[in-house]
Amino acid sequence: MADTLVHVVLLLVMPPVLLGVINKTKSWFGGRKGPHVLQMYFDIAKLLRKGFVLSTTTTTMFVLGPAITLVSVMLAGILVPLGGFRAPLSFTGDFILFAYLFGMSRFFTMTAALDTGSAFEGMGAAREGTFAVLSEPALFFVFLTLARLSGSLSLDGILHASVGNFSAGTAAPLILSVFGLFAVLLAETCRIPVDDPNTHLELTMIHEVMVLDHGGPLLGIIEYASSIKLFVLGSMLMNVIFPFSMDNAFLGWGVFILRLLVLSVVIGVIESIMARLRMKRVQYLLISALLLCGAGFLLLVR
Repeated sequence: MADTLVHVVLLLVMPPVLLGVINKTKSWFGGRKGPHVLQMYFDIAKLLRKGFVLSTTTTTMFVLGPAITLVSVMLAGILVPLGGFRAPLSFTGDFILFAYLFGMSRFFTMTAALDTGSAFEGMGAAREGTFAVLSEPALFFVFLTLARLSGSLSLDGILHASVGNFSAGTAAPLILSVFGLFAVLLAETCRIPVDDPNTHLELTMIHEVMVLDHGGPLLGIIEYASSIKLFVLGSMLMNVIFPFSMDNAFLGWGVFILRLLVLSVVIGVIESIMARLRMKRVQYLLISALLLCGAGFLLLVR
């Protein structure tokens, strides 16, 4: 019961910190002091206090889209085990529900963008849908690889697959899956080199262009949901890399938090030293991730 409570609290409270650590790391590389690591909390709170203006061309879907997106990623977070602890909700085949919850959040974000009737937001929705065609199969290949390795069909077993199963024969599939999953994480969370969350150039945007007409509480919900998605996918990646649990629950949760903070620093470093890919080259990164994950699965079934 205590572990479930900690899981829910971390899922609700910690995600904005990860974005704060990323922004702080990028500031250090740029020689600037940068915003406080808790700045995202203040930004989201400020947005929630504001009002918002609705276009006459929009329907109820424009308002419901961000709310459904937030609920979807929260439910996905309940299915993912954090660290070496069990997920609050686990059942056979839950990884399929997880993938489709992420897909549903993407669908309603795209639908809300299309609801505005804006050509720019329609362009962003088209790009998002196109890249999802490549990132979702890569994610499923990761699940299939880990399911084959663990003999389990639930995320609890899948994400702890390498515990007791690590050997010379499984090292290559796991390494390929880790690199592929990391590329999927960057794409799904709209990070450099796939997308730039801070850009204001519509022609180079993917995710950000879809939310140009959202403001106030709606934009705050979108930003919060985006941070939760980073938290959930980062937790999955850390479970694959470090699937081990600890006897001391307090120490185990502390180590899990530390791992996510280190991952945020790594993402910040990558964004600081890498330039954003040209739009036509983003597909090459996602195809590479798909091939890496697929190769990892084939190495296990050969």
